[in-house]
This record gives sequence, C-alpha cells and structure tokens, in this order.
Amino acid sequence: MTFKDLGLSNSLLKAIEKKGYTEPSPIQEKAIPQVLQRKDVLASAQTGTGKTAGFVLPILELLSTETFKRPQVRALILTPTRELAAQIQQNVKEYSLFLDLKSTVIYGGVNQKPQVATLKQGVDILIATPGRLIDLNNQGFINLKKIEMFVLDEADRMLDMGFVRDIQRIMAILPEKRQNLLFSATFSKEIKKLANGILTQPVMVEATPENTTVEVIKQRVIRMDKPRKTAYTIKMISEGDWRQVLIFTRTKHGANKLTEKLNNKKISAMAIHGNKSQNHRTKALAQFKKGEVRVLVATDIAARGIDIPLLPHVINYEIPNISEDYVHRIGRTGRAGANGVAISLVDNDELAYIRDIEKLTKQTFEKEIIEGYEPPHIDESQIKKPKGNPGQNRNRNRNSRNPNSKPGNKKHYYKGNKGKSGRG
Repeated sequence: MTFKDLGLSNSLLKAIEKKGYTEPSPIQEKAIPQVLQRKDVLASAQTGTGKTAGFVLPILELLSTETFKRPQVRALILTPTRELAAQIQQNVKEYSLFLDLKSTVIYGGVNQKPQVATLKQGVDILIATPGRLIDLNNQGFINLKKIEMFVLDEADRMLDMGFVRDIQRIMAILPEKRQNLLFSATFSKEIKKLANGILTQPVMVEATPENTTVEVIKQRVIRMDKPRKTAYTIKMISEGDWRQVLIFTRTKHGANKLTEKLNNKKISAMAIHGNKSQNHRTKALAQFKKGEVRVLVATDIAARGIDIPLLPHVINYEIPNISEDYVHRIGRTGRAGANGVAISLVDNDELAYIRDIEKLTKQTFEKEIIEGYEPPHIDESQIKKPKGNPGQNRNRNRNSRNPNSKPGNKKHYYKGNKGKSGRG
C-alpha cells in the first residue's frame, strides 16, 4: 500500500515525499479512505503511529478540490493542549506546502492580537484549544458557521482536563451539517458516550488494541527508594552520557525542583508545565529539540504535545496516577517505528499505580532492584488500591482549567442529540 493508493493528489504526494514518508502507517491506511468518503470516523491509535496525518492529509485533499471565498474557516481541529495544537499546525503547514490552503493555530497564554490579525486575513483550517477558541468567537473574531469538517483530537485528554462544557459550547456554534472525526489514543466508556453525541453512523477505525504500548519501546520498571530517585536519575544520565532525555513528574513543584537539581549537577535542564508562560514552554521545547538542553522535565500537560524524532529516553520520575497517562508519556519515544527506552522509577507509594497500569496495558512488568537504591521492604499484599476503577483515578488538579469542574465533583459527560444537530 502506498499513499498514492489511498487516493491523495500529486501535490500532497510531493509534500509527503519531502517529509521522507514512504508508506502509510496502519492508522493512516485505515482512516484516510474513510475520511475521503466523507464519513464520520471514530478512530483509536497508539500515540506515535501517525495519527495526525491520518486526519490532516484527507482534510487537505478534500478542501483542495473546491475553491471558495475566504475568510470562512472550513475545517476546525480542536485539541487539548497548546503544545499539541502547535505541533498539528506544523504538520498542516508541511503537508500543505504545495497547496493553496491557509491555516493557523490559536491558543491561550499568549497575546491574542497576532492571532486575530491572521484570522482576519482568512484561513481554511483552524487548529485551536477550547478556551481561546470560545474567547475569540465571543469577541466576534471567528466565524464558524461554514465549518465543513470538525476534528476532536485527543478526546480522552479533553475529558481528563475538564473540557466537557467547553466542547458543548463549541458544538452549539458549529453548523448542523458537517463531517465529524473523533481521534483518541485510548478508548473508554466515556469516550464512546461522547462520540455517540457527536458522530453520525461513524466508521470505527482501530489500528492497534486500545490502551496498548508500542512494541519498539523497551520498558523498564525499577523499584526505588523514594529519596534516592534524584541521585539515580543523575547517575543514569551522567554515566550513560544521555543527550536527550524527557522526564515526567506528577507536579509542577516536582518538575521545578528536579530541574534545579539537574542543573546543579551540570546537566542542562528546563521544565515545562502549566505555570510556565507559553513563550517559556515554546523556547524550552525548541532548545530541547535542537539538543541545546539535555533534559526536559515535564508534567503530563506535555505528554501528548511533544513530537521529537528519535527521542531515545523517557523517564517516569514519578508514576502517573492516571494509568492512560503512562501510555502517552512513554509514547514520546519509539515514534515512527524508531526504538526507544522508557524507564519508570517506582517507590513503595506508587506500587498500586503500577498495578493499575499493568491491568490497563495487559502486561506484567519485571521489576528491577538496583543495589544501593533498594526501597524499604513492605508487605506488598497490604498495598491499598487507589480510589476509582483501574486506570480511572482522577484525583487531580487538571480541572482547574474549567471553573465548573472541581476535584470530587461527579463528572457530567456530554450527551448531545445524535446526528448533526447544532449540538452535535
């Protein structure tokens, strides 16, 4: 199977060749023909398997076959984080290099004036995060009444971050008749409920079993004395002479603290999380990609927005309390078929999280113990499970983005009218 076999035009094939792609990935092979047939699609694929191209390429193909008078936005791609929005926009620009289509990205955390100026010039494809999209629409800077194609990307992350009501507001703005695509790295009952309210007779596309991890990623789980995690992290990076390492922590404070300790040991590091300005986050990611910074320390806000070719190492300094986040974290390495190593440092307090991850991913980890860094002995049969279903422990602060969503509140998932009504 080639990209030409999928029905893409020569202009797109030329851009794909320039990117160095030779053949479509499984998710692209399955999704692109369905999108080109104007069908609603519910798609699941592991992160790092080319999911973005699976919807961007056919959108470009469809939009390029018809001409219209700008400035009407014709395709809207909604995504949860700034980093992911910026990454998708970069992909759109690269794939549309030889097409007469314009695109832009809007997100919060930066001055809106340049974004508004670009929108006034007219764009075909808009990539947006929910908050800034609603804000600019309320100010009258965006017209979404001519949307032909709507993509909800990383839908599971949208729910995790408390964007349900924002999605409702956006669906109410869109025209009744449109093509809908819902892409998610993982499926859950909540995601399927959301899809049922948005999609009409969707084609389900699943490139790999849901909630599984990419086979080319070597996963190591090391039982660790909690106070010695920092020392062992520094030891691995220094002795291995690792030049590009992505480290995940659960908290912003933890990311800052670890970054400071790494820099004190002459290991160049920068932190990105929700409290950092967008300019800082963009700069940190750029320097990390260029190799000017050896270590990027991130909270889960960055787990799905970082696309770095051939990233060799990911370290889970702290184990996520949301099992699905493990899949997305380690999915930053092993992308596009490349090999990668994901190392998880697990203290006694995190053993229950690892058990939930094993249940979710249907695998059993071999737990290593490193001499000199051993955890205190405990009776593992007495380990208490985190509250909630396996992989669904959502005691977090991510809902701070949405003032109506507070930790402990019962989640209310969107149940719109089935079909392509104004509310999906």
